[in-house]
Amino acid sequence: MIEVVSIKFKNRGKSYFFSPNGLQIHSGDRVIVETAKGLEIADCGQGNHPVEDTAVVLPLRPVVRIATADDLRVAELNKKREKEAFQICQQKIAEHGLDMKLVDVECNFEGNKTMFFFTSDGRVDFRELVKDLASIFRNRIELRQIGVRDEAKMIGGIGICGRPYCCSQFLEDFQPVSTKMAKVQSLSLNPTKISGSCGRLMCCLRYEQDAYEDLVKNVPKQGAFVETKDGYGTAVQVNLLRQTVKVKLDEDSEDTLRLFKANELAAVPGGRPRDGESPAHVLHYVQPEPEAPEEKEDEWAVPVLVVPEQVTSPEEAGAGEGRKRSRRRGRGKARVAQAEQPAQQPEQPSQQEAPPKSQSKAGSGRRGAGRGEKRAEQPVKTAEGKARKPKSEGGKTTVKPVKVAPRSEGAAAPAAGDEGKRSGRRRRSHSRGKSRAKPGGETAPQA
Repeated sequence: MIEVVSIKFKNRGKSYFFSPNGLQIHSGDRVIVETAKGLEIADCGQGNHPVEDTAVVLPLRPVVRIATADDLRVAELNKKREKEAFQICQQKIAEHGLDMKLVDVECNFEGNKTMFFFTSDGRVDFRELVKDLASIFRNRIELRQIGVRDEAKMIGGIGICGRPYCCSQFLEDFQPVSTKMAKVQSLSLNPTKISGSCGRLMCCLRYEQDAYEDLVKNVPKQGAFVETKDGYGTAVQVNLLRQTVKVKLDEDSEDTLRLFKANELAAVPGGRPRDGESPAHVLHYVQPEPEAPEEKEDEWAVPVLVVPEQVTSPEEAGAGEGRKRSRRRGRGKARVAQAEQPAQQPEQPSQQEAPPKSQSKAGSGRRGAGRGEKRAEQPVKTAEGKARKPKSEGGKTTVKPVKVAPRSEGAAAPAAGDEGKRSGRRRRSHSRGKSRAKPGGETAPQA
C-alpha cells in the first residue's frame, strides 16, 4: 500500500494520484502540484489515503504546497486573463473566417502558456491565427481540437434526468456506447430520446448493460418457438425486468395470450419443427409448493378499544403466588387467635337476649331432657374411660345409651370416705356442666 492524494483540475471528472510529500491534505483544499506542463493550481478531491501499488504508476509527482493567499490571488488574475483571451480569440476567428467553435481557454499558473480548445467538423488551418495571438499575449500559444463529448465535459450542464452531466461530475474516461444497448434494454430507438446534449448516445446506457445481459439469458427472444407447461407456442412479448413472457399457444385462438414466468417455459432449439415431426421436449418444470394464503384484514371492522393484559414473567408470577399464600397464612393465624380468645375468657350472655325456644322449653320442662341435650353435644365416655364423639345422622346428633351395671343387693355399702369422694365428684361435674356454653355463645340454663 502507498499513501496518495486525489487531485482534480478545474473540477472536472477525472482524478489523478499525487504524492502528499509529507503534507496532511484534506478534501476541498487548494494545492500547488507539479505537472509535465509546470506548476498548476488544483483542488483536492480526497485527502491522504492508502491505495494498492498496482493502482498507481510510479514515480508519482509530488504536491509542492498548500495554496497560500498569494497563490489564490494569482489564480484570480489568471481567470481574468482567460476571459479577455476568449473574447480576443473569437474576434480573430471571425476575421480569418475559420470554421471552428471556441470552447474554453486556460492559462497555466506560471503565466507563460495559453491553451485554446475548439471543436470543428474537419481540419482547420489556424497558422495565421496562432501568429496573431502570439503577438498579442507575448507567450506560448497552443490550439487543441476536441470532440463534442469533451466540449460537454468542459462546459457542463443539466441532463434530461435533472442531474449534472455524468462526464463533468464523476466519469474519468468515455466508454463506447452503441444502439444495441438501447435495443437490449427495450428502449425507443428514436435518436432524440437516447442521445445527450452533446449529440451522442447517452453514457448512462452502459450503466445497466451488464445486468440486462444476465436477464436476457433467462428468457427466450421475442418470436421464438417455446415449450410451456401448458403446451407449445410462440413468444409474443418479453418483459426482461419482470422476467415474464406472453405466449400464444398453438391450441388457443389467435386473440388469446397467456402470461408465463421465466421458469415455466423454455425455447426449443432449431425453432418450430417441420410438418409431421414432433417438437423436442426441453422443459423441466418443477411445480412450486403452494404458499399459505394470507389473511386479509377487514378495513371496515370496528376497532377493539380494550386495554391489553399485562404479561408477567414466571418469576413475577411465583412471587405474587407466594405473597397470596403468606396473606392467607396470616389471616388463618388471626382467626385461630380470635377462636382461642373466647375459649379462655368466655363472654357472659346479655340479659336482654332471650334464649332459644328449645332452651327455654328445656329449662322450664323436664330436668332430664335438658341434661340429655347438654350431654348430646359433649363427647360421651365409655365404660373403658375413652372419649367418643357423638355420631350425626341426617344432620341430627345421636347418642348411644350407656349401659350401667345395677348394684347387687348383697353388695357391701361403700365406706364413708368413698361416699364423700363420690359426692364431691358429682358436684364438680355438675358445676362444669353449668359453665359450659352451648353453640351460639349462650350457657345452658340451670336446672
